[in-house]
Amino acid sequence: MGDGRRHIGVAERRARLALRQRLAGTARAASPEEIAGSLVALHGSDPATVYLAVGARLTDPAQTVAATERALYEDRTLVRMHGMRHTVFVFPTDLTAVVHASTGLAVAARERTALLKAMAAAGAPDATWLKEVEESALAALARRGQATAAELARDEPRLRERFVYAAGKSYEGVHTVSTRLLKVLGLEGKVVRGRPLGSWTSTQFRWALAPEHPELEPAGAQADLLRRWLAACGPATEADLKWWTGWPVTAVRRALAAIGAEPVSLDEGTGYVAAGDADPVAGPAEPWAALLPGLDPTAMGWQQRDWFLAPELRPLLFDRSGNVGPTVWWDGRVVGGWAQRADGEIVWRILDGAGVGREAEAAIAVEAERLRGWVGTARVTPRFRTPLERELAG
Repeated sequence: MGDGRRHIGVAERRARLALRQRLAGTARAASPEEIAGSLVALHGSDPATVYLAVGARLTDPAQTVAATERALYEDRTLVRMHGMRHTVFVFPTDLTAVVHASTGLAVAARERTALLKAMAAAGAPDATWLKEVEESALAALARRGQATAAELARDEPRLRERFVYAAGKSYEGVHTVSTRLLKVLGLEGKVVRGRPLGSWTSTQFRWALAPEHPELEPAGAQADLLRRWLAACGPATEADLKWWTGWPVTAVRRALAAIGAEPVSLDEGTGYVAAGDADPVAGPAEPWAALLPGLDPTAMGWQQRDWFLAPELRPLLFDRSGNVGPTVWWDGRVVGGWAQRADGEIVWRILDGAGVGREAEAAIAVEAERLRGWVGTARVTPRFRTPLERELAG
């Protein structure tokens, strides 16, 4: 380009993805902590996604469940908490203060206001009452260590109080105080998700007090988070950054300026990399295959995905809300999808138009067997099901 910006094409973007997202065989990591640190955040809306995302990137996938549970529930080096876009993620524990200040504070303030407004509209008690319930619930959680909402309600019965939310609206519903309050406390950085009631695929979680962390200044925390994300996912457009963080565009631009992000040219326009990261990056020596779960952080890392996912493949791989299902990757691009059948078999399909050969199919088959080997007797059904996953699983 005439303005001196270096152009980073699709091939180099895929090379960066292979290495920095820990997907090429030579780039795999030794621990869940290393993987989470490399990717910044693992999607946690579907509990199984965390384990499947880790297993796809571990050098020894047989350690996936034990090592991830140890990190989450024993060593507490990883924490499951609300983050960007009201979504639950798993972060390295040393990032909790950054996420809380950069993203959680503003969202939490809106959620608490919305809860109080909804309670008032339903004729429920006021903010003073809610504060008393909150303090009592947190004290009960401190005594118990970890607890379900039902267990906390035995200590603090007011958590069972019910009120009608959005009366008269098409989405009217009856909520307990515990349901809404625990979400607000999570966004405020006071509680986090603890060990599930069942196996690693369970969606029923206990709650635990959040690890203590310093209170950071929001703008500085936003700069820190964006710097880490660009190191893992750059180059990215301003639209990608706004979408991933959920921040206003003014906050994105302020953080880009604060970290000295370097503009580069992309096929879709201007992109940004972290300061000093504009030099060419060579890809892995060998092509690679991967089977990634629904909501995997790589597939969900950018708003603009044409450089690794052809638009014509999307109808089969996404649900109606824009959630990606299980995907099959070959050398930096999505080429198909996969599912697990009731008998445990991992089945996959290359979609029409993907254009891969026998080398790719052989490598994908190896990855499917690798996945089945460590998943063992567990059965995984994605929380957000997509057309291709339903078809393959059936």
